[in-house]
Amino acid sequence: MAQLSTKIKLYLEANSKTYNGERSNFNLRDDGSGPYIETWNVSGVNKPTNSQLASYETAGNTEEKNNGVRSTRKIAYGDIGEQLDEIYKDIDAWKARVKKVKDDNPKE
Repeated sequence: MAQLSTKIKLYLEANSKTYNGERSNFNLRDDGSGPYIETWNVSGVNKPTNSQLASYETAGNTEEKNNGVRSTRKIAYGDIGEQLDEIYKDIDAWKARVKKVKDDNPKE
């Protein structure tokens, strides 16, 4: 099940708003029965209904899975400085390594 924050991110993006991970315009709360939007102060976008948020379940699951893949890839790629050094020394070896990381960690 996709996290509420992921569904809100997708809802905001669908309404031409950016979401940078900060919750300065809304506040989530969980009183034990599940998370919900406690306050909503996003300019130009109405607070989403439960059915609107539910419509982002599948996309939210995909987003969260792909975030995991991105994180795994980032670790496997290594430091950008080391990658640039590898490219300078042997671009074919770098291309093969990057292809293997992508093949081992496919996105949906």
